[in-house]
Amino acid sequence: MVREHIEALLDPPQAPPSVADSEALCRRLALSHYENFTVVSRLIPRAMRQPLYNLYAFCRTVDDIGDEAPGDRSALLDRFEAELAAAYEGTPRHPVLVALKGTIERFHLPRDQFVRLITANRIDQERSRYEDFDQLLHYCEHSATPVGRLFLMLFDYHDDELFLLSDNTCIALQLTNFWQDVKRDYENGRIYLPLDEMSEFGVDRKDLAREEATQEFKDLVRFQVERARDYFRRGLPLIDGVR
Repeated sequence: MVREHIEALLDPPQAPPSVADSEALCRRLALSHYENFTVVSRLIPRAMRQPLYNLYAFCRTVDDIGDEAPGDRSALLDRFEAELAAAYEGTPRHPVLVALKGTIERFHLPRDQFVRLITANRIDQERSRYEDFDQLLHYCEHSATPVGRLFLMLFDYHDDELFLLSDNTCIALQLTNFWQDVKRDYENGRIYLPLDEMSEFGVDRKDLAREEATQEFKDLVRFQVERARDYFRRGLPLIDGVR
């Protein structure tokens, strides 16, 4: 079953849906897809909940297009980017962008951060391996860091130093996600472990599917985990910066 936020791209409405209906869709997407949202939303001022739902719905829709939409996913990403442009320059018809348009205008959110998220999913359509960490870092700078920056802007933080701290935290979170799902990603045709480092540690691709990890694989993952920890450490001052 194609979900409604994807269906709206496959079969665009002739006229834009109402803001109320669009915001309701974003709220459903946020509360049904992310188990922590129900708890977190209680800790957030009521006036900020819908903007967060709208932002999350954008991120969720981009990911779902890239991961599970039927047909030509690259073409659908193009279509969604055109809807993003309409949110800045005209009248979007996709409900997520109808809802997000007001959030963009209210909080002066820059278009380039949303475009980077779409670009990350274009990379997903073209690449399933990363030759080295620089290549993987480039991906993280599109898939992860824009989310942190946009969330900071929602709460009126615009300091470059805070953005850099947020970048480090988001990269750490993205790397953590990769390293806890190595086998599952491999089974889905993706390898996020840098290939040059796999070779350096003596890890072959077939090692990723083993039920019991080799010592070489353990050493490689330990190295990657320590790198993620280092990014967490670099981002730690963010906590004091947003109090």
